[in-house]
Amino acid sequence: MSGVVRRVARAPWTLLKALFGWLVLFEARNKVLLAPTAVRLRRIENAETRRLAAGLPSPPSALVATVIATHRRPEALCAAVRSALDQTVRDQVVIVVDDGAGLPELPDDPRLFAVSLARNTGVAGVVRNVGIRLSRSRYVAFLDDDNLWEPDHLERALAVLESPGGPDGVYTALRRVLADGSERDVLSVPYDRRRAARESFLDTNAFVGRRSRSLYFSRLRRTPEVMPREDWELIHRYARSHRVLHVPHPTVRYLVNPASFYTRW
Repeated sequence: MSGVVRRVARAPWTLLKALFGWLVLFEARNKVLLAPTAVRLRRIENAETRRLAAGLPSPPSALVATVIATHRRPEALCAAVRSALDQTVRDQVVIVVDDGAGLPELPDDPRLFAVSLARNTGVAGVVRNVGIRLSRSRYVAFLDDDNLWEPDHLERALAVLESPGGPDGVYTALRRVLADGSERDVLSVPYDRRRAARESFLDTNAFVGRRSRSLYFSRLRRTPEVMPREDWELIHRYARSHRVLHVPHPTVRYLVNPASFYTRW
């Protein structure tokens, strides 16, 4: 009899997962359990944005603002910055936001702006939000300090975004590579909201979105054990009111990094 009771008790949960997807339910749980962390982090984000904006002569402005979050990866950061500056699209600014560890010497380029938070937050979403809020642009792109873009990444994204009747956001395919440089696979999944509720195939390194009030990252403190990640939450929420399309061409070299500060994949 007890086994029957357990099966009945599990039935609603199974039904909910089938209807809404396990990632959606996990995120609802996160918002309940982790909400207190977001309040403090929002205050920090606001204070840091005000402090850093005061040190800039004017907000970095261009067609595209590329936000690079970094923490203690000086060599990888320099490579990531170079891959952003080497884009065929020149009308962009690159905003590097260091999560309180200090910055290495970076290339001398008028399109590059680098700032450091006063303290380490350990929350990738907050670091990226500061970069978004410091900049002014029609579109925003994201690159982490251990990944690289192919030179045509922004060009391919903007060709779709700027086309007549184009979407509000696009993401390209990811070429996932191992630490030794060998290719693991290519992740290329067309956007489907129902499928995204069950599978984690969205990554902001490949995402370029039209700037709007919906384009911000979750401020919940997500430890590596918390699922889903900030990437999924941003794009899934953005897609509620914005059209998102997939560009099935690999333009991102994504390092499957076992030593990531923020996430595991």
